[in-house]
Parts: sequence; structure tokens; C-alpha cells
Amino acid sequence: MKNKKRIFRWVKIIIILYSLGGIALYYLQEKILFRPTKLDADYPWQFSQPFTEANIAFDEKTNFNIVQFTVPDSLRKGIVLYFHGNRENIHHYAQFAENFTRNQYEVWMPDYPGFGKSSGELSEKILYEEALQVYKLARKKYAPSQIIIYGKSLGSGIAAELAAIRDCKRLILETPYYSIPSLINRFCGIYPLSLLIHYSLPVYEYLPKVTAPISLIHGNQDWTIPFSHAERLKNILKPGDELIRVEGGAHNNLNEFHLFHQKLDSLLRN
Repeated sequence: MKNKKRIFRWVKIIIILYSLGGIALYYLQEKILFRPTKLDADYPWQFSQPFTEANIAFDEKTNFNIVQFTVPDSLRKGIVLYFHGNRENIHHYAQFAENFTRNQYEVWMPDYPGFGKSSGELSEKILYEEALQVYKLARKKYAPSQIIIYGKSLGSGIAAELAAIRDCKRLILETPYYSIPSLINRFCGIYPLSLLIHYSLPVYEYLPKVTAPISLIHGNQDWTIPFSHAERLKNILKPGDELIRVEGGAHNNLNEFHLFHQKLDSLLRN
């Protein structure tokens, strides 16, 4: 009898802990997935290279703030729409703009709602809508053959979705994931993630719909988004697309590798 009571007590504890974990995953996933640094709307951006700033007022509560790193008109070959990762704001990613401007590409970096000077509520739908609005603004100056769509980490799903519905010169994804549920599954596989996770960002669904050339760049020592995600995506790429494996590369240090710059420069010069 005592053994039965003890077993029943442990079963209750396990059920309670499991339920609490599921509740936390459901309600705190934005805090887990996104780590934004918010700035006042009048915050003066300061960067070491020339830039302008644009805002897209989407609705009463939502404003998309974009920093546009410029190159001289006489040298400009096109534009890179750069969708960044899940951390901080444009300040953190501005250091990478030079990878493109030195190759004569203007770079537009939008902040997601709640990041930097962008306002509004985060959702998967609004992330896609922001990307589309940025693309439409770019189309006022550039033809699709001049537009490169670039997604880094979290931005991979946003960039892939945009390239699936709009024409561009090339889609480049740095450290991409297969989907958000598949990424979370290795930590929370005991939960019905399809019911709990608000964000899917299924890169694997979008890539087959992209008609432009696709390049995936991923380090084989990435423990945040394992290289296996890129390998799975490679299996659904069309002929001519590529996966660039950066030997020894981790999640946040690909910019330190010669191969990364060599391949990126080659893509931008074509």
C-alpha cells in the first residue's frame, strides 16, 4: 500500500512538472526565442559608415524602422535586404554591412517589432509582412535582378518566405534552421510542439518555391543551430543551389573565417 502511494505521489509530481514546463513554454516562448534591445523612437543612430534611416508606418501601433547603409550611386550594383538574428537590434548587426557595401551593394537592415526603434507586437505574420513592406520599398529603386535577400539565423525563415513569394537575384541564408519546431524539438521533444509553439518559420517549406539561386552558409561546429539543419535543407535544394560548409565555424563567428568572405565576395561579384 505504501509503495502504491509513493508511486502515485511521484506520478503526480511528474505530471505537475510536465504541465508547468508546457505552460512556461507556451507563455514564455517569445522571451526564449527573442532577446531584443529596445530603443526610444528618437534615438540617434550612429555608425562608422554612411547611412540613412527610413520608417514604414504599418498601422497605429506598428512602425518598421530600417537603417540603410549606402554606397555612391555611381558604384552601386544593387541592394541586400538583410534580415538579422534574434538578438539586440541593428547596432549588433551593423558590423556586417561592410561585407556588402565594399562589394558595391547598398544594405537595408530592418528591426523587428520590439527591436531597436521598431514598434508593435511580434508574431510570425507581422515578421513576414514587414519583410514584404521592405521589399516593396526597395522595388521603387531596384529591379528584382538587383535585389539579394539575406537571412541570418532567425532571419532565415523570414528571408526564405520573402524569396518564395517575390523575385530576387539570389537568396543567401547564414546559419539557417529547418524550422523553429524542429530546432526546439531537441530540447523540448516531450511536448506537442505543434500545439504549443506560436512560431513555425518553416524554411524547408519555402526553399522549394524559390526560383532564384540559393546559397546556404553554415559552420559545422554550430551548437545553437546544428549543421544537421543545413544538411537537411540541402536535400531539398534545386540543381545549382549550394551548401557552403565552414569547417570549424560556430554560430556567431563565421565572419572571422576566410572561406566565409571568399564565398560571399564571389556571390556578390557575380
